[in-house]
Amino acid sequence: MDVIAIATGQAAVPEYFNFVTDGLGKWARLRPESPALWWVSEDGRELRFTYAMLARQAAKSAAFFSDLGIGKGDHVMVITQRIPQWWIAVLGLIRLGAVPIPGTPLLTAADVSGRLRVSGAKAIITDLDCMDKVVDFEGIRILAGANRPGWVDFDHGVEQARDDMPPERTRSDDKAIIYFTSGTTGDAKMVLHTQASYGIAHAITGGHWLDLRPDDVIWALADTGWGKTAWSNMFGPMLMGACVFVLDMRGKFDPGTVLRHLGEYPISVFCAPATALRLLVRKELQPFKTLRHCVSAGEALNVPVYEAWMNGTGLRIYEGYGQTETVCCVANLRNRNEEIRPGSMGKPTPGYDVRIVDNLGRPLPPNTEGNIAIAVSPRRPVGLFKEYMNSPQETADRFINGYYLTGDTGRCDAEGYLWFCGRSDDVINSSSYRIGPTEVEDALLTHPAVLECAAIGVPDELRGEVVKAFIVLRQGYHPDDHLKKDIQSHCKKVTAPYKYPRQIEFIPALPKTISGKTRRVALRQLEMERRAGGK
Repeated sequence: MDVIAIATGQAAVPEYFNFVTDGLGKWARLRPESPALWWVSEDGRELRFTYAMLARQAAKSAAFFSDLGIGKGDHVMVITQRIPQWWIAVLGLIRLGAVPIPGTPLLTAADVSGRLRVSGAKAIITDLDCMDKVVDFEGIRILAGANRPGWVDFDHGVEQARDDMPPERTRSDDKAIIYFTSGTTGDAKMVLHTQASYGIAHAITGGHWLDLRPDDVIWALADTGWGKTAWSNMFGPMLMGACVFVLDMRGKFDPGTVLRHLGEYPISVFCAPATALRLLVRKELQPFKTLRHCVSAGEALNVPVYEAWMNGTGLRIYEGYGQTETVCCVANLRNRNEEIRPGSMGKPTPGYDVRIVDNLGRPLPPNTEGNIAIAVSPRRPVGLFKEYMNSPQETADRFINGYYLTGDTGRCDAEGYLWFCGRSDDVINSSSYRIGPTEVEDALLTHPAVLECAAIGVPDELRGEVVKAFIVLRQGYHPDDHLKKDIQSHCKKVTAPYKYPRQIEFIPALPKTISGKTRRVALRQLEMERRAGGK
């Protein structure tokens, strides 16, 4: 089966497909002893899995879940650190036809409870770092890496499970994985991908953008709750038969540790977001013995960072673009031998027709800012998500005049290179984390001092954007630095820490429409004017 031909529309999508049996399983049959997963702990311990070993672990994991009563179509939350059990659990669920829902370990107990409730999850798999965040959940609780009362022991269960249970036969349009993604209003949305839209279509990501070959070792700096881990730490590499390298980093990002491991391990492909690269180029860089290809995605890459990395390592950075809702749909590709224009996302990847359109879905002329849109007519790309689950109106609103509107704005030059400009809505992109303003505002409003508030993204040299909150205080509270710090600490406890406002401004009133809705656009305009005036 030629997954690249299927992903790019050159061959028909098969009626049945399962990523574990037909993707990972292909390499377990063809190259059973090839490395698939290479895990390294912070203290230097290592675990290595060949494709045959990982396929067997996935089979045992699927049988273990089946014995617990988890079956095809069941939703299962998976929240762990970067430990091998994450891969074994997610692969086992997909083999079984169950639906993993990854989440970042940064989520709070309230976040976890909300997602378990909204998703209707039958079970949750987590580790010691996150187990205390699981409260008031009546479903199946599975603990990886330890044995605790009230929890099913994942490690022991998989070890004892049979490895000969026949795989579930899944259709290409069956549910494969769900990711939560932030929106402008309300709770995060559930993005549903099928066996085809992720299990096949990430051949574009792995085969074209990542330029992976079976002998490659790829290291992608991504938290297990990000869609980027699916892109570059599982589906993309394992469709191509490459080895995924994982460093179980916890705590604050350490550029020295990253550079040391790039030098000590045979990494050939490296993927990092712009925020990480901004920190890495502040260190002394030098060429790496085995590194041949570098990519970046998740946020716009600054030209000075691109140039500093190239001057230090001798390697270009091939920027790519996509969303939780897509696979890599725009990129600078090595195999096209095209000029890289620093600052540009590149051109549409094979299988995608990406245009700049107005709000009515009409294509705009070159160098005109508009909506980044993906054509879904006459052919819908294989790698486009199926729907926002339980949100039919929100799904419908994204499709206009034969295009899927990404919610991002950009421009296209006369040669077809696409340039990212920003968001067309209020979603904040900070260090590759998408943050919905209402997620921040809801947390702020639980503080007794906060009467009203609004959150926006403001430019930041390191993180791209950071969250800024404008707050109207209740009577009896006085605006000062102590109160700012107290509100920030409170916010970190109520919701995931990456969402807290790094900047706070107290104001007497929020700008509003006649109907009483907060005008975040007016606050963004205020910030722009201040910056333009040097204030």
